[in-house]
Amino acid sequence: MAEREASWPEATEPGTAKPEFTATGVRIERWPRSLTRAGEVRIEDGRLSLLTSYGSEIDSAPVTSVRAGRPWFAKPDETVATVNGTRYRLTMDGPARGPRDRASGRGGFLEALKRAARR
Repeated sequence: MAEREASWPEATEPGTAKPEFTATGVRIERWPRSLTRAGEVRIEDGRLSLLTSYGSEIDSAPVTSVRAGRPWFAKPDETVATVNGTRYRLTMDGPARGPRDRASGRGGFLEALKRAARR
């Protein structure tokens, strides 16, 4: 099982930007195949980026054009996101590493996406 690491922004100095949300160890699938088992999902500067484990971009789009949610048939650790018209299944099932990390799975991703879209 892939490990997942997630983080939220903390107080930073002016001029330094941290991603609003990042989760690593994410399984990213585009039906019917898996693209990566240890990818990264990042929300930064109003954009959602899906990255491979090597840091190559799979897809990205402004958060306002991304649709995401958890369908009734999905497992608790899965989210379906539509980015540029392509549906991706994101599985964030790595072990939690701390109190912040517990809320950083699917629910934390959806919350971060909504917050970023409101800006």
